[in-house]
Amino acid sequence: MRVVTAYWKKRGTERLEVFSNLKLFCDIHPQFSYNTLNNYLSKSKVAFENDEVRVERKPVINKQPSAPERQLFKIAPVATRQKMGAASATDDLQYWLTKTPGERIAAATFIVQQSLRKGQHMDRTVFSRKKLKP
Repeated sequence: MRVVTAYWKKRGTERLEVFSNLKLFCDIHPQFSYNTLNNYLSKSKVAFENDEVRVERKPVINKQPSAPERQLFKIAPVATRQKMGAASATDDLQYWLTKTPGERIAAATFIVQQSLRKGQHMDRTVFSRKKLKP
């Protein structure tokens, strides 16, 4: 059995992510193509690496841990799932207020980029640029 590990080079904390498969990694990080990574990792058997991330497949050791060691292997959920109608606007607001203005802008830019076609640019005449206070 193998897992997919992603080591993010430019993140401050939580640099390592572990996924049960490559498809899940690509679903969570849509900027990466599943077919490209799968071809790269299966043929060359080395890690895919660029300026921001190193992605590789690692084998999982299937040794049964002893009773005291079992407590070390608990997996904590990273996110919770909710139905689309269950999340309220106040929950969204509270979440985004915990983020810095730079993180909010990065998230909004990412969402806009997902809706653009290849080679298309955002119409910047609609937006005005303001300098953020530190």
